[in-house]
Parts: sequence; structure tokens; C-alpha cells
Amino acid sequence: MKNEYTAVVKQEDDWWLGWIEEVPGVNCQEKTYEDLKETLEVTLREALEFNRQDALTAAGSSYKEEKIAI
Repeated sequence: MKNEYTAVVKQEDDWWLGWIEEVPGVNCQEKTYEDLKETLEVTLREALEFNRQDALTAAGSSYKEEKIAI
């Protein structure tokens, strides 16, 4: 299953700025639009993995994972 996220991007002076709507804290800036898209993807992957590991650590040793689709 491939998840999709929404990037909000804009150019401000010589910089491209971007945020991922669905994940607070995932925001980047780059000199080119292409670099911004790549950096947002890398940062999003890292944030999701960090959040996953944080959730598993908080759950301890006895937990169950459930998929939720909206």
C-alpha cells in the first residue's frame, strides 16, 4: 500500500518552502523546486519512521498493531 501526503509549496524570494499538511513538523526549504520535493520526501520518511519507533517504544512489550484506513 502506498500512502499519499500533501505538500504545500511556495517560492519566497530565492527559496522554495514546503510543508507536509498531514504531518506536523515536516517542513523544508531549498533553492530549487526539485530539491525541495526530494528533501520533503526524505524528511517525511524519517519523521514517519521516528514516530513509528517512538510509538512502539511507548507501547512496551505487549501490544498489537492494527491498520486503520480513512
